[in-house]
Amino acid sequence: MHNHSHDHSHHFNTYNRSFAIAVVLNILFVAIEAVYGVVSGSLALLADAGHNLSDVMGLLMAWVASWLAGRATSYSKTYGLKKTTILAALFNALILIAAVGGIAWEAIQRLTAPAEVAGLTVVVVAGIGVLINGATMMLFLKGQKGDINIRGAFLHMAADTAVSVGVVISGTILMFTNLNWIDPVVSLVIATVIFVGTWQLLKESVNLAVDAVPGGIDPSTVQQRLEKLPGVHSAHHLHIWALSTTENALTVHLVKPDPEGDDQIINDASLMLAKEFNIQHTTIQWERGDSHCPTETYC
Repeated sequence: MHNHSHDHSHHFNTYNRSFAIAVVLNILFVAIEAVYGVVSGSLALLADAGHNLSDVMGLLMAWVASWLAGRATSYSKTYGLKKTTILAALFNALILIAAVGGIAWEAIQRLTAPAEVAGLTVVVVAGIGVLINGATMMLFLKGQKGDINIRGAFLHMAADTAVSVGVVISGTILMFTNLNWIDPVVSLVIATVIFVGTWQLLKESVNLAVDAVPGGIDPSTVQQRLEKLPGVHSAHHLHIWALSTTENALTVHLVKPDPEGDDQIINDASLMLAKEFNIQHTTIQWERGDSHCPTETYC
């Protein structure tokens, strides 16, 4: 039996600076919205300040999870706290789904009872939001492609950017026309776009949370590749799951009657699984298979 492991803490520590910048920028924007909301008497700005404060909490949750994932393992936590990144992604997806529901409900309410035309102050502050949220979103653009915890942070900022753009567009139109339906319709379109992106995040994070096979890995293909290793007759008791939002693990029983070359095959298998399937932690158990132990059964 062989356990193959790596230290991946560097990946999680890479985004500490991005999270710090994102949190500071968004706290600053919450303060701007709150101040101008009080000065202009805009309940919309005050409400959005509250919404953005919840996004700050989402960023903090993703940041803490990323920090915990980089901590050392212990005797009681042999995999460390890497799975907190999966939990953070799941909670952030749920928060975003709730936010979409709030946006949609407010939009429906405005369709039946149109709100007052957005003032210049609201449009200007929303424009500032586009810049701040857009800049924050770009901090996580690259990392979100391979880490659903980072993607959760990215989607939070993308959603806020989209909402701010919608306020600028609809607010500007409403200042010069009587098309009161523009604002709720734009809000519903934005809510739909956010929901589509968030639904995939929710599905992926739920799958990882229940130890399903991570997306992008086909177990049957993994089994076939293992069975092609020299001297291996068959592979069974194959389990693949996620340790974090970026690391995967595998355990398998390989039936190999001849013990010659065992160590080399284990090394080759570990390298192949890491390179072809992004599986970094492998545990392989040999089964020799003889007349008392058929190759297709567990020994």
